[in-house]
Amino acid sequence: MSDFLSVKEYEAIAKRLSYPTQAFIDGEFTAAASGRTMRSINPATGSVIAELASCGREDVDRAVKIARRTFENGVWSKKHPSERKEIILAFTALLREHLIELAVLESIDSGKPLRACLTGDVPGSIACLEWHAEYADKSYGSISPSGDSAVGMIVKEPAGVVACVLPWNFPLLMMAWKLGPALSEGNSVIIKPASATSLTALKLAELAAEAGIPEGALAVLPGPGPEVGEALGLHPDVDVLSFTGSTEVGRKFLEYSARSNLKRIVLELGGKSPFVILDDITDFAYVAQQAVSAAFWNMGENCTQNSRIIVPEKSKDAFTEAFLAELSTWKTGNPLDPANSLGALVNKTQYDTVLNYIEKGKAEGAQVLTGGQPLHIGQGLFIEPTVFGEVTSTQTIAREEIFGPVTSIMAVSSNEEAIALANDTNYGLQATLFTNNLALAHRCAKALRAGTISVNVYCEGDDSTPFGGYKQSGFGGKDKGRESHSQYVETKTIFMNIEN
Repeated sequence: MSDFLSVKEYEAIAKRLSYPTQAFIDGEFTAAASGRTMRSINPATGSVIAELASCGREDVDRAVKIARRTFENGVWSKKHPSERKEIILAFTALLREHLIELAVLESIDSGKPLRACLTGDVPGSIACLEWHAEYADKSYGSISPSGDSAVGMIVKEPAGVVACVLPWNFPLLMMAWKLGPALSEGNSVIIKPASATSLTALKLAELAAEAGIPEGALAVLPGPGPEVGEALGLHPDVDVLSFTGSTEVGRKFLEYSARSNLKRIVLELGGKSPFVILDDITDFAYVAQQAVSAAFWNMGENCTQNSRIIVPEKSKDAFTEAFLAELSTWKTGNPLDPANSLGALVNKTQYDTVLNYIEKGKAEGAQVLTGGQPLHIGQGLFIEPTVFGEVTSTQTIAREEIFGPVTSIMAVSSNEEAIALANDTNYGLQATLFTNNLALAHRCAKALRAGTISVNVYCEGDDSTPFGGYKQSGFGGKDKGRESHSQYVETKTIFMNIEN
C-alpha cells in the first residue's frame, strides 16, 4: 500500500477535478443540438457528479459529416504513418501526465476501485494506445506472385469514418482498444461512450486535441444508446462500427447495418466464461487466488468473468476452502480507498439485476456459500461477493450472464466432463484452464470453444494478442493485436501490366 496515497488525499483530488461535460465535435466542446443534458452519478455515493450533454441524431449527423470531410481532405488519413505515430505518442505522454486524475475520474464515474484504475485500467489504456501507435509505420502490404508481365500490389487503406460504441464496465480501456487501431490507421473516429460512464472519454478528447490530433479526426458524443448508438448504426456515411456490450444490442447493430449501407460491424459481446481445474491439481493456494480474481475483478462487471468454476468432485472441498479464504481478503467499500478491492456496481439498474439473479439462484436450489446480500454503505450500490455451490448446468445462474459479483462452483467426475461442461454455453469469449500436465494443457486448450484460453493464470492475453469470442460472444473482428487493424482498413489490389 506504500505506493498509494491516502483515501483523504484521493477524495481531495476528486473534489478539484477538472473535466469537460459537453460533446466534442470538430475540435471543440459544444452543447447537444437539442440542449438536453443527462446526469453522471457516482454509484458509490449516489451524488451527481456533473450534467453532461445528451446528444441525439442531429449531433450524430453533424459529427459524421465533419468526420467524412476530415477524412477526405487527408489532414489525418493521408498523413505519413510515422507522423500519426508521433502524434498519438504525444497523446499518450499527456495521458501519463494525467494518470492519477484519470484514475480518480474513472473511479468516481463508474464505481471501480481506484487501485484497479491506478494499476490496471489507466496504465493499460496508455500502453494499448502506445502499442498501436508503434504499429502504425510497421504494417506492410504485399506483392502477388503474378509473373514478369504484371505487378499485383495488395495495399491497405483506412476505411473512412469509424464509430466506436463503448460499454460502461471498462470505459477507458475499451476506448483504447478501439481507438488505438482505428486512429493509427488514419480513420476519422467517432466515440459513443456509455451513458453511465462518459467523463473519461470526454477528458481524453480534450487531451487528444492538445496533443495535435486534428479537428474532425476524433469526436465524442455522450448520450443515450437508443438515440446516438442507433443513429450511428443506421448512418449511411459510417463505414465501420465497433461495439462492445450485450449480445442483445449487438444483434441490433447487425440489423442497422442491413437496413442502411451494409457497414462493417465488429461485435465483442457477452460471456459465461469457465474456470476449469483438471484432476491433477492438488495445491489450491495459487489456483484460488486466480479464481477469485477471475470471478470478482471489477465486481464481476466483466465480459470474461469466470462465473462457472469447474472443479473435480474429489477436490471440491479443498478448493472451496482455499477459495473462500482468499475471497475474505478482498474488501468492499469506498472505491477511492486503495485498501478496497471491490467497489460499487455501476448503476441502480445493474444493482437490481444482480440481486434478482441472486434470488433466482436461491429459489432454484443453489446453495449460498458466502455473500448473497446487498451491502448498506451510505447511499452506494454495493453487493456482497457471492459464491454459490450445488449448482447444476440447467440453473439460470449457470447459463445467463449476470455481470456482477456472483460466481458458482460446479463439481465434475472427470476431465472430459469438465471440458464438456465448460463448452455447454451459448457464449465463447474466454476460458481459464489449470493443469500441471503439458499434454493435457494443449489438448484441452484446443477443445475449449472460446476466443482466448489462459492456462495456469487468469488473463485476457496482452496488447499483442487478439481478443474476441466464439458463438454469441463475438462477430466480425477482434480487439487488440495486429488483427484488430484489419477491420479498420480496406484491402485494395492494384494490378499493373508492365509487359509493354
